[in-house]
Amino acid sequence: MRRLILGVRFVAVLLLALALSFHVLGGSFRVSAATEADAKSAITTAEEAIVENYHAVADAEKAGANVTNLLITLNDAGMLLSKANLEYSQGDFDSAFNLANESRDNLDGLVEDANVLRDAALQAGFWDFMINVVESIVGAISIVVGGFAVWFYLKKKYGVAEGVTG
Repeated sequence: MRRLILGVRFVAVLLLALALSFHVLGGSFRVSAATEADAKSAITTAEEAIVENYHAVADAEKAGANVTNLLITLNDAGMLLSKANLEYSQGDFDSAFNLANESRDNLDGLVEDANVLRDAALQAGFWDFMINVVESIVGAISIVVGGFAVWFYLKKKYGVAEGVTG
């Protein structure tokens, strides 16, 4: 029985050692799934996505929208793209490919979010303008009507005759 337990332990240790050696050696002898062309294409696509999203965020900001969260997302995607370019320059095309795709994936829906914020900011700006115009018109009319009311009141109280000066 003791021999059987030692034999099982030996086999378990041997299997663990083999698994560990395959894991260590497998990392150094792995075959890259992405080619140089795949990595370059993914980087180019991510760059185009960042430029497109940047323009959408810039338009939203010009309209007066709060784009802080969009800029954080855009910055994160830019960092990933920068890492992808670094990996590409070092010849690690698989990592470059994965980082570029992750960068592009982080930007999914950002243009739509920027457009929604831009439209909301434009609408809010329109209503702010309309309220200011209406308030100005009402204020001007109130001043004119108030001026005439005071003039009529003073004319009636002091009985100033028309055409008499002095």
